[in-house]
Amino acid sequence: MQFLASLESFGMTVGGYILPFLFVLTVVVFFHELGHFLVARWCGVKVTTFSVGFGPELFGFNDRKGTRWRLSWIPLGGYVRFFGDDDAASTPDRAALQQLTPEERSVTLQGKSVAKRAAIVAAGPIANFILAIAIFTTVFALYGRAITTPRVESVVAGGAAERAGFQPGDIILTVDGEKIESFTDLQRIVSISAGVQLKIVVERAGQPVTLTATPELKEVADPLGSKQKIGQLGIQRSASQGYTTVEHYSLPGALVLAASETWFVVDRTVGYLAGVVTGRESADQLGGPIRVADVAAKVAEIGFTELINLAAVLSISIGLLNLLPVPMLDGGHLLFFLIEAIRGRPLSERAQDIGFRIGFVAVIALMIFATTNDITQIIRRLAPT
Repeated sequence: MQFLASLESFGMTVGGYILPFLFVLTVVVFFHELGHFLVARWCGVKVTTFSVGFGPELFGFNDRKGTRWRLSWIPLGGYVRFFGDDDAASTPDRAALQQLTPEERSVTLQGKSVAKRAAIVAAGPIANFILAIAIFTTVFALYGRAITTPRVESVVAGGAAERAGFQPGDIILTVDGEKIESFTDLQRIVSISAGVQLKIVVERAGQPVTLTATPELKEVADPLGSKQKIGQLGIQRSASQGYTTVEHYSLPGALVLAASETWFVVDRTVGYLAGVVTGRESADQLGGPIRVADVAAKVAEIGFTELINLAAVLSISIGLLNLLPVPMLDGGHLLFFLIEAIRGRPLSERAQDIGFRIGFVAVIALMIFATTNDITQIIRRLAPT
């Protein structure tokens, strides 16, 4: 009986954690690599391998143009390998390139102009952003968006809002001149404005009142149980259904809203990373595969729509990560291409080799750091309070 219970528990772990994680990551990785693949084909570059995952091949097939499409055993990424590349990071095999005929070299990535190479490399992150916009557009068009009136239900004693003079019944109109249409709009601004003085206009008894408040940095648990540090005013919204409506959108309207949502995630992520670099934000919010799997499992319990939304957010994050100017990542290749365009010739082989080695160390260090954060979060969650 104990064996059967253990087997059942293992099955629940596979179904509850691994499958949602694999679904989300596979969708995001596939579209990222598809961006590279399609633009490479359009530019006349021969693609030898399209792999979702790393390591030994699980199964695959060859298409009519000779590309090997494969699913590999380690589902933590993927790659498109071009003819003439030395590895999955598109490092050129210089010895092999010298042995190629002019006709063969013309179908390699290195044989194309700087502009075409840059387009092929940039296509991966761009595909991630397009995927996110497509997902958000579909969700908004099919299900609409819940909008809660930005009305103050109660004010937390001793909080920033109380000191600023907020009162129950106030309806927030603008924050620093930006129109507030829902309580979510207010939360988004406040969450990234800890320690920043905000000019907030509210409607009180039918009249506009201007208040000045500075959100406080607080550690809170999100709906999925993960802790994060964000700015808070100390007000609660109205929970009554009368203050929440579902707004429906036409396809063009959903597309505009989806683009805005994608830009918000980009802006928030870039702002957070900049804050980490300058010391304003804590790096303990950076997560790796373990945290993604944990979040995917919790989101999957809520519903498929929420899981798809998570895929959109993860797609944006992976797109931004790949644009970092770190050799081995797409952004590092783009940096090399920019230098080549300015100089009129590529960097020396030695300089590029050193850059790729530094990039490899940086990527591994980031993975170790993120995984350590994930494990620390789990230990804190399991530790007795």
